[in-house]
Amino acid sequence: MTDRQPSLAYKTKQIIKKYEFDFKKNFGQNFLVDERVLDKIVASADITENDVVLEVGPGIGTLTQALAKKAKKVIAVEIDKTLIPILGELLADFDNIEIINEDILKVDINEIVAKNGGKPIKVVANLPYYITTPIIMNILEKRLPVESITVMIQKEVAYRMQAQPKSKEYGALSLIVQYYCTPYLVANVPQNCFMPRPNVDSAVIRLTTLEKPAVDAENTELLFHIIKTAFAQRRKTLLNCFFNCGGWDMSKEELTELINAAGYDEKVRGEALTLEDYAKITEVFENRQK
Repeated sequence: MTDRQPSLAYKTKQIIKKYEFDFKKNFGQNFLVDERVLDKIVASADITENDVVLEVGPGIGTLTQALAKKAKKVIAVEIDKTLIPILGELLADFDNIEIINEDILKVDINEIVAKNGGKPIKVVANLPYYITTPIIMNILEKRLPVESITVMIQKEVAYRMQAQPKSKEYGALSLIVQYYCTPYLVANVPQNCFMPRPNVDSAVIRLTTLEKPAVDAENTELLFHIIKTAFAQRRKTLLNCFFNCGGWDMSKEELTELINAAGYDEKVRGEALTLEDYAKITEVFENRQK
């Protein structure tokens, strides 16, 4: 009969007690304590011995260790300086982990890639929910050399990222994320899988970046402005959203002509249009400005 191994939750409690660690609400710290979810994250990230992994917010290094067993190298970026000595001790047996005490939004990912062979890296993280979207959009919009992003995020946000037209979750975030990558919902994760328990349920999502954007759009800034404007007043028609929130010095008649010229009824709502539809509308607006 083999000895039963202590649970991840138990080991986490022991580490917290040993180092007298206090959770900091301003950093959104919630440590994952469910081995099955941990395994799903690592498996869905598809880490190989040739991969360099960037982990955001390693906490006490639970996920870091699992990644290091699979990857060529793990670069763990942790903003909380009180966790750095804990990580240094708990990860001491690994020679393929680098710990950086910094805000991920201030880290030069291009430099990290250049120093580690130039091959696009994989990002894996249990992200603090207050900063989820800024981190992901920073990576995507700057077209950083990242092959995939596998993250634990708020369930509601994950569903919005992979939502399709005419669904209640579908919106500007869905379209902008899907412009850059292919989202895949890996698993839902209940609150009891964390310590301390968050106030919301979570989900693991994998975003596989596309070699080129999903649609051709010469003016990405205009495309995203049109998309955001179309959802600024979700219950209103595309025409009314454009007129009320677009910031264009045009009458309703002029806006109607442009929407019709792209092949759409001005009474359509933003939630009914695909990324390809928005690209067509953007092209018409772009030609008018020339």
